Amino acid sequence: MPLHHIVRTPKIILDKNPAIILLHGYGSNEEDLFSFADELPDEYYIISARAPYDMSYGSYAWYAINFDADENKFSDLNQARSSRDLIVDFIDFCVTEYAINKENITLIGFSQGAILSMAVALSYPEKINRVAAMSGYLNVEIASEDYLKNTVSKVKFFVSHGVVDQVIPVDWARKTKPKLNNLGIDVVYKEYPIGHGISPQNFHDFKNWLTQK
Repeated sequence: MPLHHIVRTPKIILDKNPAIILLHGYGSNEEDLFSFADELPDEYYIISARAPYDMSYGSYAWYAINFDADENKFSDLNQARSSRDLIVDFIDFCVTEYAINKENITLIGFSQGAILSMAVALSYPEKINRVAAMSGYLNVEIASEDYLKNTVSKVKFFVSHGVVDQVIPVDWARKTKPKLNNLGIDVVYKEYPIGHGISPQNFHDFKNWLTQK
């Protein structure tokens, strides 16, 4: 079964339309980022996926995060890799199910969704055109083992973070751009005076980036 999802069909119908796939954060659901759908360009399919792990009360996760006595966070990397592959399968499903231009697919992820968006793009760059990763960080342990063999330089990245993010430290995010640059990837990196969220200025900058590329 494909991931549960909701769709905004394009307001401008082309032979094959570009698509934006939205990946929400830990403890959220597919409605969260979908609230932005009407602000996004009319020619796109906007497809928002629900993460596979049910945390009850309408909350879902792409993988478990466990806290020890010292409040250190441990990510379940096996679950994360499993979700990475579910997302890749979901992209393939969307391309066959909807009239999508498979050469023009953008992943937009927030927090856990951002971490996975980057891992998917490094692992399967032929499937992704652009990635917007907000309030996340690059975790190459979630990428496929042979990701360094991939030609990733064609994928464009927009990475953003709040400087007072209390969930994912901005120091983690600041390592993302140099690591991606080392892989030959074009990265726009921006910071905002906010916590763990997406500010109006952040969304405005992302939208400009999306329409310029």
